[in-house]
Amino acid sequence: MIEAKVHGALRDFLRASGGDRWPHHLTMARLVARALRLGRDALIQTGVFPTSSQRYALSYLMPMLMSPTAVVLVAAPQVRRQLRERDIPELQAWLGSEKAIAEGDRLDPDFEGLLLTSPDAWLRDRLGGGNSFRDGVPTLIDGADDWERWTQNSLTVAISPQDWFDWITASTEQGAKIRDVQLALVRGSLARPDNPYQAHLIDQDEQAALGQLQPDAGMPPAWREFWESWRSHPGAVWAKLNRHQGQLWLYHAPVDLGKLLAPLWQRQPMVWVGGALDLDRDALAFRERLGLGDMTCVKFNPDRHHLHLYAPERLPLPNTPEYKAALLRELHELIRIGSSADTAAGLITLIVGDVPLRAIVAAQLAADFGSRVRVEQADLADNGILISGWSFWRDHQGELPASKLLAIATLPFPSLEDPYVAAEVAHYKQQRQDWFRLYLLPTALRELQRAIAPIREVQGTVVLLDVRAIYRSYGKQFFAALSPYARVSSPEVGRLDA
Repeated sequence: MIEAKVHGALRDFLRASGGDRWPHHLTMARLVARALRLGRDALIQTGVFPTSSQRYALSYLMPMLMSPTAVVLVAAPQVRRQLRERDIPELQAWLGSEKAIAEGDRLDPDFEGLLLTSPDAWLRDRLGGGNSFRDGVPTLIDGADDWERWTQNSLTVAISPQDWFDWITASTEQGAKIRDVQLALVRGSLARPDNPYQAHLIDQDEQAALGQLQPDAGMPPAWREFWESWRSHPGAVWAKLNRHQGQLWLYHAPVDLGKLLAPLWQRQPMVWVGGALDLDRDALAFRERLGLGDMTCVKFNPDRHHLHLYAPERLPLPNTPEYKAALLRELHELIRIGSSADTAAGLITLIVGDVPLRAIVAAQLAADFGSRVRVEQADLADNGILISGWSFWRDHQGELPASKLLAIATLPFPSLEDPYVAAEVAHYKQQRQDWFRLYLLPTALRELQRAIAPIREVQGTVVLLDVRAIYRSYGKQFFAALSPYARVSSPEVGRLDA
């Protein structure tokens, strides 16, 4: 069977190439080979991420290259580039394989090789009912951790200020009415408190006024796409206002992704590869949100290297007035320790998810530590101090110098000020479901596991400054997400050991 052949080929390759220290290569390779042979769905949590130095991708590439039929690999651009330029050529040279390799947005009818494609191209075709990728062809997704975000981005339809202008000027019958709706939405936005997203869900009255507009001959393509999406998949509609210029954007995105995506998975066998999709091996919360059915599920333990964890117990709660001053005191002490001559040099990263608090922290630390401090910039000195939000750290951690010290101000719960998050929560409430345990908590746990992965690789120190992880009933799940770790009584202990 192909499983045995894949096992032997990958084992010999790893020996000849000096090996890769990730310990699960052969097990994962057999799992993927079996899934391809039987056409059965599988979900694999690797415990590592694409930015890792551990080359887990070898484990799925070997069975894909040895498969006698066509296979599709969906991955982000940086992952595809690494596979195309390094991993695939090395494996093909070792195998003496002549399997065709292609990259693009369609699978030709007579192509029986390995096709690399983007999440956006694959989603556009599948969600649009297209046939660019042929039904029944096994498909592997590397980057399952990002799949929900990629899907949301693919399904979000935007109306720009120019689109408003184009419809107002093109519509002979309702131009004035369109203008009135636009002005009402602008006034409604100005009447609401500003927030870091400069956006808010529009209320039922505003949606009703918008719904009174009718498609006509002058309706621009962007408006037509918005209208079809809104009518087909009721979900979140939100407005974003540039308060200085009075310019209004309008957005729509479905919120019940599981219902929308479920039919897609019937069209081809799927293999999902992610770093940390769920604390649970079966990834029930992840699968439910994406409409995934029964499948073979495997979860590998994270890197056996322990990180040092410092979690002080006597800090104020993040939602109290005392927290800001306490946080700044802790950060000053951490930077002092991280900058001392007794500790190894390395980037100090401070993740502050709250946007106003991040600005305060950045201003104070820049005043005290000068040009070492950078806010969400990738061009950093080895002894730099990076102040970042969660999304910047997630998107750029692979480009940054090694960080030996990572301080987390607050747990990464999605913000209810984000209009899409608010719409998701409202949807769970309408269904009388536990929106915290089904949505906010699993999302935060995934984000945390991904954030600390680079620190684990260098056996650095993670500092958790949110005491909710200690005193709230859900806190033990965050400590489970951080495992394995060696808890220290002072960040100085972890830095000196490292």
